[in-house]
Amino acid sequence: MSGDPDVVVIGAGPTGLALAIALRTYGLDTLIVDKGAGTKHEPRASVIWQRAQEALRDLGCATPLVEHGLCLRQGEFRVGGRVAGIQEMEMEHTAFPGPLAIEQDAIERLLRSRLQELGTDVRWSTEGVGVRLRTDGAEVDLRGPEGRVASVGCRWVVSCEGSRSLVRKALGIPFEGKRRTNLQCVQLNARPRWGQPSRLDVTQIFINHQVTLVAGPVPGGTTRFYAFLPDPDPTVETPPTVPEMEAVVAAATGEPEVSLEPSQPRWANRARFHDRIAGRLRQGRALLVGDSAHVWAPIGGRGLNTGLLGAHNLGWKLAAVHHGWAPDALLDSYDQEQRRTAEAVMRAMRRNVVELPPNRAMLAAIRMLMPPLMSSDRVVRRGADRLSDFSRNHRGSPLSTGRRGVLGGPRPGDRLPDLPVTTGTGAPRSLHDLLSYRRWTLLRIGPQDGGDGSTGGRLRALTDRYALPLEHHTVCAEGRARRTLAEGTLLLVRPDGHIGLRTGVDEVAVVRRYLDRWSRRV
Repeated sequence: MSGDPDVVVIGAGPTGLALAIALRTYGLDTLIVDKGAGTKHEPRASVIWQRAQEALRDLGCATPLVEHGLCLRQGEFRVGGRVAGIQEMEMEHTAFPGPLAIEQDAIERLLRSRLQELGTDVRWSTEGVGVRLRTDGAEVDLRGPEGRVASVGCRWVVSCEGSRSLVRKALGIPFEGKRRTNLQCVQLNARPRWGQPSRLDVTQIFINHQVTLVAGPVPGGTTRFYAFLPDPDPTVETPPTVPEMEAVVAAATGEPEVSLEPSQPRWANRARFHDRIAGRLRQGRALLVGDSAHVWAPIGGRGLNTGLLGAHNLGWKLAAVHHGWAPDALLDSYDQEQRRTAEAVMRAMRRNVVELPPNRAMLAAIRMLMPPLMSSDRVVRRGADRLSDFSRNHRGSPLSTGRRGVLGGPRPGDRLPDLPVTTGTGAPRSLHDLLSYRRWTLLRIGPQDGGDGSTGGRLRALTDRYALPLEHHTVCAEGRARRTLAEGTLLLVRPDGHIGLRTGVDEVAVVRRYLDRWSRRV
């Protein structure tokens, strides 16, 4: 890279690394900096859900992560010491059926390796200390390892630096929300000696009076223990001791004798939480992603996963506007979509039973209601869908046009499920194999048609007039998949796998109006 970069990304955690990979995939010169001396050596977040795994596959990162991690199958709830239900976590219609247990230090190391494959590396020990926006770009002041400050010009600056974001503060963007009171989370990675069965594909959730404990397997034979408790003394900031964690685990499980052997390197943490979201995620040439944009309690890695999906959402949009393929309004849709997603996650976290150490009345209600609820296949399926993030959608986005078909199936804004299909040649394919993060995909559902005068020919002639990269495919669904991919349907799928437009195969004018709005002409 010579001269000023196209993009400066501040922060090289998982979100910043994923965004830098996405931008490099589109050929943007990207400078990524971090004030740390290197990738973290702390485990921190420890699960990647199925939708984020699909996003990382798009960036060429999924295979090494899956090889390193553990695929989880179930979550087992115990209330007052008794099994109250099993949450199945495996999903159909995806190459990643279960969530992946993998810790943040490994995630960052593997993402950095992918970034290096693309010809870019992190500039470590380099902190952003100032930012000024111009109409055509930005200037970022960077303090290097020797303490000297230098200004770098760029077309775009993206903050992935966490909840204390310099960019957000420098631009006067409010961080709306408040701190949680009387709630703390204590964490320790350890090998337990206790009476619970050890299963590498099952996460255990223990709910008891004034404590909720999650015990999840992580690679290396260790268990991640984290517990939500009341917070009688918020001035205590030191990590929990081993005896403190043993007492917490004993209280949650009802076992009087519990012994924990901390893993090496040792990981223990005490955390309090805020529920906050930035007043806007875009201001001119500056954008906020991940914890710079939104924070909440770290249950089930939702901050990590929402940040990765935010980077996946932003990368292709920023590239399309930067290259002149799309109008500036496309980039505004990142703010709209990611804010809605973050607000939905925040609402769900406030109602999450795992985050609410119950009093005796609430514990009695949970003990009574959870077993019949968890015995319902419908409830369990809905739970798995929400956990996987497959039910997250962009239906309210300006990019989402059309409506649900007569036979149902995904709506505009929904993630396209990975169904088995046959192509026009009759070859069986996985639907996601036809998609690409580097382009849009126009799917015609039905039999192959003829030459230039056919609907397919007219659609190709139309899309050739527009700058957005796009590829055409004709597919047929079989069996139950026909309810999702009904014959006669036309789907215009975004690079991130969400449906932008749903209409009929003969509605060429509808496609033209959509592209007139979201693409430049060539």
